Amino acid sequence: MLPRMTPMKAAIAGVLSLSALAQGAKAENFTTAAEVRPILQATKPQWIALRNYDGHDLLYFTNLLSWRCGLTEIFYSVNGAEMVPFAMEPCYLDTAQPNALKAETLDAILVSFPPGTVDTVDLNVIFDDGMAEQAHYERKAVEIQ
Repeated sequence: MLPRMTPMKAAIAGVLSLSALAQGAKAENFTTAAEVRPILQATKPQWIALRNYDGHDLLYFTNLLSWRCGLTEIFYSVNGAEMVPFAMEPCYLDTAQPNALKAETLDAILVSFPPGTVDTVDLNVIFDDGMAEQAHYERKAVEIQ
């Protein structure tokens, strides 16, 4: 019997498989929806993370931002409130690593809320081809310690 994979290990295996496929193809910079959509679909459970730290609920967008070059917008909603945009760092197309994050300030990767107040998060991610993908997260599914 084969050992069972945790969801995180399965997502990592999926990304590694996609990466291997990409390496076999023409050089790709993962800067278009066609290139990043498969990766983001494989890692959808990890698009965000939530951490209660130093008296704040910190909502991290790091995974999404790592593939932002194929995105045009990220919208989020906390606890069913109205969707608001998350300002993304630009894509650095003139560099060898266009998706690299400079994150010169914390608000480049996260949003802070009062402690214990984030119960649910909804996302609407818009790809550069105009297609959208939505996601809903319960706190316990994305909370890190």
